[in-house]
Amino acid sequence: MTDQPAAGAATRVFLVDDHEVVRRGLRDLIDDEDDMQVVGEAGTAEQALARGPAVRPDVAVLDVRLPDGDGISVCRELRSRMPGLACLMLTSFDDEDALIDAIMAGAAGYVLKQIKGSDLVSAVRTVATGQSMLDPATTARLMHSLRDPEDAKPPEDERLAALSERERSVLELIGEGLTNRQIAERLYLSEKTVKNHISRLLGKLGVERRVQAAVIAAQVHEHEAEHGHEHGHTQGHGPGHGHGQDADER
Repeated sequence: MTDQPAAGAATRVFLVDDHEVVRRGLRDLIDDEDDMQVVGEAGTAEQALARGPAVRPDVAVLDVRLPDGDGISVCRELRSRMPGLACLMLTSFDDEDALIDAIMAGAAGYVLKQIKGSDLVSAVRTVATGQSMLDPATTARLMHSLRDPEDAKPPEDERLAALSERERSVLELIGEGLTNRQIAERLYLSEKTVKNHISRLLGKLGVERRVQAAVIAAQVHEHEAEHGHEHGHTQGHGPGHGHGQDADER
């Protein structure tokens, strides 16, 4: 879970991008805001791993492409050292594989560099409060791609086998983009029971965020469809619909 900044404290932001001009622009944008400050920056993966933990950021804004590695690996490594860190991936590439990798590395959000400055600041605020932030257009394409049987990857059967029938049902509805309340109504359960099911299934799948579970759900759906199981084609919106769920819906 993301540790939210203390009330009244400015959100501490760490910038990782190999272009100095981009970092300077991001620093100016963020430092103009009263509720956030840039506490450090890096131009390479090596610098990021050396400097990041020392400045104790709440949010890291990471370029996906770095000269000596990639921001997704940096995200995974920084979060292993600072579990409360929220990573916001920033890229000029509309790259679906990178999006999947970022989600599975535990990134809280993924935005394209073409984003408006005010929207980027909003994205930093969103992930700082423990919510998910995914570019809606990119997410829609991602989910469409995952639902293309030609590109479907087989799900990880061992982890899925550990799920109860009820947890499988909840996972499928997460994949449709439903909120906890909608899942509760669909399955005739209380919201608290749904939250408990989601906590358990995230643990069994070895992921922290419902958006990660939604990726797995989409892969399961296509794998089953490809093998002739009688499942209707999912018509949900995928993870990140509506710019992030409530923090307790992760």
